[in-house]
Amino acid sequence: MNQPDVDTAILGMSDIRKTYRLSSSVLQRFMKGSGRRSELTALAGVDLELRRGETLALVGESGSGKSTLGKTLVGSIGASSGIISYNGAPMPAHRDKELSRRIQMVFQDPYSSLNPRISVGSMLKELLLLHQIVPRDQVRDESIRILNRVGMDEDALTAYPSQFSGGQRQRIAIARALAVRPDVLIADEPVSALDVSVQATILDLFESLQKELGLSILFIAHNLAVVQHLSQRVAVMYLGRIVEVAETAELFKNPRHPYTRALIASIPRMSAESVNQQFVVHGDPPSPIDIPPGCRFSPRCTFAQDQCRKVDPTLQNIAGTVVGLHSSACLRAGELPIFSTILQRDGAQ
Repeated sequence: MNQPDVDTAILGMSDIRKTYRLSSSVLQRFMKGSGRRSELTALAGVDLELRRGETLALVGESGSGKSTLGKTLVGSIGASSGIISYNGAPMPAHRDKELSRRIQMVFQDPYSSLNPRISVGSMLKELLLLHQIVPRDQVRDESIRILNRVGMDEDALTAYPSQFSGGQRQRIAIARALAVRPDVLIADEPVSALDVSVQATILDLFESLQKELGLSILFIAHNLAVVQHLSQRVAVMYLGRIVEVAETAELFKNPRHPYTRALIASIPRMSAESVNQQFVVHGDPPSPIDIPPGCRFSPRCTFAQDQCRKVDPTLQNIAGTVVGLHSSACLRAGELPIFSTILQRDGAQ
């Protein structure tokens, strides 16, 4: 796997926040004793960077804000506050055509993301001409080249999305994203809607594209097992905030946030002994409308103390590690008991 240039960030996120105002009835507002409307906090101050030429995995439970962050980065929704930078320069709220093509997104459901009334060839032709990627007389050859790159044949040009399997449709969606020659791909759970037998081939495709094209990929997933062998780094997200960031091998070997430990422990394995009650997360995440005080993970954390329910921790570098290589938003990150990697105990690695 290509080693990214660790000194440069192609995409930067600084204190990214996204809130939604929720309407409520007059009776509800009267009972609350306030005329203010409730707010849903989808992103609560995200600080993260995607380095040039790397695959960064963004993982967390459903509802943690992963997809919202992805859509904010690609520009389909606007952030309430914060700065998104591209190659070190802040990106404007309204992006021009050239800047928009630099960051492309691959969605979870390939069928709903493709227009069923347009053939694959017409779809690619429209993009290639709109962004002036190649002259008109080279559109067909370029379309075939793009399809071949994602493992599809020339025959796909005249077909429609409904004529393909789920895995083939996702390859076409990836081809569409690649057609405009982006620098960054935001892959929003691109394998979760596919059969298990197909998932591995799509993951292999992303890995080969990253190697061949030098793409920077933000790979969003809810399952750590999916990204273990694909990403160079992992960022763990919980209730709108990044709670741990580390290189992939380091994160699996030495997770320093209780939530990360629970995610790793929840990876399905053959051995019944792999169930460790110390790392089980109880209950559902709190509502993003009513975020608890202090550490937002404390209501579900078996290691929580009184201080955890009062202080909201920020990402801090783990003592003894190189600055920027491993950080955790846990007040007890340095005190947690040694994590006996369940993957190693089961012989899965």
